[in-house]
Parts: sequence; structure tokens; C-alpha cells
Amino acid sequence: MSSQQSKIALVTGITGQDGSYLAEQLLEKDYRVVGLVRRSSLPTSSRIDHLLGDLELIEGELGDGGSLTRAIRRLQPDELYNLGAQSHVQVSFDTPEYTADVTGVGVLRLLEAVREFSPQTRFYQASSSELYGKVAEVPQSETTVFHPRSPYAVAKAYAYYITRNYREAYGLFACNGILFNHESPRRGEEFVTRKISLAAARIKHGHQQTLRLGNLDASRDWGFAGDYVRGMWMMLQAETPNDFVLATGETHTVREFCEIAFARLGLRLQWQGVGVDERGLGPDGSVLVAVDKQYFRPSEVDLLLGDASFVERSLGWRPEVGFAQLVEKMVDHDLEFTA
Repeated sequence: MSSQQSKIALVTGITGQDGSYLAEQLLEKDYRVVGLVRRSSLPTSSRIDHLLGDLELIEGELGDGGSLTRAIRRLQPDELYNLGAQSHVQVSFDTPEYTADVTGVGVLRLLEAVREFSPQTRFYQASSSELYGKVAEVPQSETTVFHPRSPYAVAKAYAYYITRNYREAYGLFACNGILFNHESPRRGEEFVTRKISLAAARIKHGHQQTLRLGNLDASRDWGFAGDYVRGMWMMLQAETPNDFVLATGETHTVREFCEIAFARLGLRLQWQGVGVDERGLGPDGSVLVAVDKQYFRPSEVDLLLGDASFVERSLGWRPEVGFAQLVEKMVDHDLEFTA
């Protein structure tokens, strides 16, 4: 394999939250970083604008095997990180066929191109804790059975197993990273954590009055995206490929996320069910959080809690940013962002 200074990393989904943090870390390690982007992704590259002079972007689409084959055959990358997907759970109920093709079969297209044209490439597949869905045990580890509860999670299950199959059938260095929820100030605004941090900031500035959410009691294992992309890289440096859970080992509810976010800005909360008063305010000027049934999923995932002891023993990975620090990091960013 080439020296560390000349390694080539191909990253799909590079314009997303994880892709931007991964690109930063790979560039710091002197990789040649190439990002695969859809044509429509080019105008939405704000997360990597500060890196555009240091990395390369080429056009490609997980739904188009020809573009993937051309990229892999030409680059012969040392490492390939597949972070691209239709990654929003609620959207997957509205676009199940598209989600299955891109999030699921897109991984097969990548693996086929690697197998045929660049079998030395080390492959990372971004799996998800949504695979566990209706959980069989708590906490969830690499041996916990899957019970996906959304078209997104079902597509990720296909991606997980096809990655494992190509490792076993063809001897590819292919790893699944089963990542529990990981957030940051770069999280998309359609995700509940960023929705909360943005709302807190906007309410503090007087731009918004009420926050509407779905299931306040949904529990997640939330970590910092920067920690998790470090784990992705560590997986591809291992002596042998395997599948690893990345998680903090702590679970917190959407309600707790709200409490820390608003407390950070000195705002008091008032909880309420569906329907708000005309002012959208709680008693004594406190901020009203309204539960709105439109934000509930057709099939809910209530509790996700990861056991990352295997990756800690095997690779020495552990998260560095705690839950409260993560929430405050997001709120501080959005307070400035919405000023």
C-alpha cells in the first residue's frame, strides 16, 4: 500500500455533516481527499467550502453504477468511505423506493466496482443504529439482532449485509460502522437535534416563539460527529476488517435535549400537548414546547443505547465529547448563526 502521505481517500456524501468532519481529519493526515458529489449537491457545499482548495470533487451518483465504476477505476483509492445516502428516516416513508435504491442498492454498486477494478481498496460502510429498531436487548451491540422500523433502516440492513457478504465472499477489506446518533453544529436542520438548537437560538433572539416536536420521550444515544468520523478512520487502519458499534453508552430523551438547550440560553420551558394559545407562549413568558402528532413516525423507535466496548477493546476508540457539551456546542453555534 502507498505511504501515508500519498494515500487516496474517496468519500461519498462529503457535503454532509460526517463527510465534512471526515474530510478535515483526512486532510490533516495528508491524504489526497476526493469527494463524490451529485450534480445537485454542488450548490449546497457550505459544510466544505473552507476545504475546497484542498480537496477534489468529482460528479457521481449512488444510483448510477457507471459513474461509480469510472471514479473507482480511475482513482484506485486506498480507502473508500461510503457516507452517501437518503438519510432522513421520516423522508424514507415518503420516498421508500428511492431510499431503497440509493441507501441500499447503491452500496452494492460501490462494492461491485471495488471488487472488479480496485480490490485493494479498504471500504467503510456507514451503517446505523436504526437497524436495531424495535430493540431485542438493551444495550445494543454487534451481536444484537436487527428489527428495522423504517424504509431507511431496511435499506441500511441490506447495505450492512451486502458489505459483510462481499468481505466474506471476495476477501475485500470491508467494514460496517454501526453508528448511534451523532450530532454537531453541521447537522441538517431537518433533524430534531438541530431543530431544537436552532429554535432555542431563534427564540432567544425573538425570531420565534414556540417549538413544535413529536415524541418527547424518544431516547437516543447521542454523540459528537467529530468523534465518530475518527472511529471510521480507525476501522480502516485495523489489521483485519470487522463490524463495529460506535456509541457513548448513555441514553437521553428529546425532552432532556430541550432542557439543556434552553437552559444554556437562560430560557424556561413550558410543556404542552397539541394546540397552543395565540401568543404561542407559556405561563409567565416561558417558552412553550408543543407536542404535534404530525412529527410522529408511522412506526416509532423508542430506545437506542449502544455498547461500544468491542471497538474500545479492539481499536482503542472512545468518545471525547459528552452529551451536555454536545448540546451546548450546537446551541452556541446557532445563537451566533441566527443573530
